[in-house]
Amino acid sequence: MAPSAAPPSRPDPLRIRDAGAAECDALSALCLRSKAHWGYDAAFVKACAPYLRVTPDRATAGCSFVALDHLDRILGVAQIAPGETLHGSLDLLFIEPEAIGTGAGRVLFQEAAHRLREAGDSVMTILSDPDARGFYEKMGAVFIEDRPSDVFEGRKLPWLEYPL
Repeated sequence: MAPSAAPPSRPDPLRIRDAGAAECDALSALCLRSKAHWGYDAAFVKACAPYLRVTPDRATAGCSFVALDHLDRILGVAQIAPGETLHGSLDLLFIEPEAIGTGAGRVLFQEAAHRLREAGDSVMTILSDPDARGFYEKMGAVFIEDRPSDVFEGRKLPWLEYPL
C-alpha cells in the first residue's frame, strides 16, 4: 500500500489583518484560484467571478480580512456583510489551494463570527458551495435549505446559519 500524502503543515501562528482596498483584485483572484481547485472548469469559474469579488468598500469598512502565516503570506480571505436584521452574512471565505488544511479556513470563519457578533448580529448566514457545506457544518453551522444559484439555472446551493 502506498503511503498517503502528508497533510499540509500548519504555519504557526496564523494571524488576521484587514484587507486593504489596493489588494482587492489580488484577493478576488485568490477566490477564483480556490474555486478552480475543486475541479470546476474555466467557464464555470469565469461565470462565478462577478460574485467572488473582494470589494474596496467592504475592505475599507473592515469587512474583508485575510489570514496570514508566520511569513506574512496571505493564506485566505473572508468577507462579511453585517445585517440590518441581526442576521449578518459570510459572503466569501476562500483559501489558497496550497494552504487548504492549514487551519486558515477555521481562523477566518471564527474571525467572521466574532466581527458579526461585535456588529450586533445574532446569526451568521452562509450561502455555500455544495462542496464546502461539510466544512461549515463542522464549524457548527446548521443546514437550513437548498436555495437556487444566482449564476446557474437549476443549480442549488446550501443555505446555512451559524448562531452567534
